[in-house]
Amino acid sequence: MDETDVWSPLAAQWAALWGSFADPARAALLRACRVGPGTRVLDVGCGSGELLALAAARGAVASGADAAPGMVALARRAAPGADVRVAPAEALPWPDGSVDVVTAVNVLQLADDPAAALAEAVRVSVPGGLVAVGGWAERERNEIDVVEAALAHDDGEPLGPEHPLREEGPLRELMGSAGLAVERVELVAVPWQAADDAALVAGVLLGEDAAGLAERGPVVVAAARPYRTAQGGYRFRNTFRLVVGRVRA
Repeated sequence: MDETDVWSPLAAQWAALWGSFADPARAALLRACRVGPGTRVLDVGCGSGELLALAAARGAVASGADAAPGMVALARRAAPGADVRVAPAEALPWPDGSVDVVTAVNVLQLADDPAAALAEAVRVSVPGGLVAVGGWAERERNEIDVVEAALAHDDGEPLGPEHPLREEGPLRELMGSAGLAVERVELVAVPWQAADDAALVAGVLLGEDAAGLAERGPVVVAAARPYRTAQGGYRFRNTFRLVVGRVRA
């Protein structure tokens, strides 16, 4: 296995705990781009395939790319008719001008080179096509960041700087630099829920071993106490920002 592939070993757990979390944002992107029967959609960083399944349900011709083979395997199961390939966002194996709509949800903030990833999205788009991206908005709009801050405090460290692409201005600027004319910006509520303490800790500390879960789990539970529901689970209100840009014809 590629030692740099950290996501494949976590794919099944990620899909169970986080896979459908961004569905409100995915559905909003597809609506904003008027995806329907015959629309050729490429989802970059498709993860376990939730957007591909939503696009296929709308009659789209769905394709997806993800750098993690484990995620691609799950995506192929979620959307059996989709063309899903192992590929990074910065090197998409599709020809120029072959896609009507490119989507990327929670991808640019994780990309090694966001500008190169957007350039690839533009390259594979038809003239006049749409590139639609979505991701976490600013920390103050996301309750789950309270838990991240508590973990940093427990480590004796300040919470790291916020990724600039969580803000509208830098994201608009990046898309403009890629040759995209921004047509729509939208904030979408994306609550995350955990059924109990175990699911909460597993989700927040995804990838930790048993010792790490035992050591840091109490910090997570304590920080999440204000978000505990009457049923014994947890619910965090969060927000994604969606930006849709059109490729110049």
